[in-house]
Amino acid sequence: MPNPAVAPALWRRLFSIVYDLLLLMSLILLAGFIFIGITHGRQTPLIRAIYQTYLFSVIGAYYLWFWLHGGQTLPMKAWRIRLVAADGGALRPRQAFIRFLAAWLSLAGIGILWAFVDRDRQFLHDRLANTRLVTVPRS
Repeated sequence: MPNPAVAPALWRRLFSIVYDLLLLMSLILLAGFIFIGITHGRQTPLIRAIYQTYLFSVIGAYYLWFWLHGGQTLPMKAWRIRLVAADGGALRPRQAFIRFLAAWLSLAGIGILWAFVDRDRQFLHDRLANTRLVTVPRS
């Protein structure tokens, strides 16, 4: 059971993000190969738009599946981090979806920089989605 009083250290969350990005690169490569196989490598503005939407959906499916089925991606398990609702309860699909969309702010650094000024050291996307990251105790 996670300890809601103990937020993971910022460095642990950042390492988990880097680890997640490595896994996502593999997933995106696989998804890209599948898409190229289906489209036979054709490139038109419409196909590029569909491809970008497809990759966005693949990334979203990755996060939403793991967040809604245990609250952890593989890197989050490795770093003993779990995503829960702000009240410590189970994450709802709407919260996971809002968190995923709001997390894109972190690409500009906004979401992560927010943790330096937040009283609980939570990311901006966690505040917006009413979620929080908690430390999972060693078993």
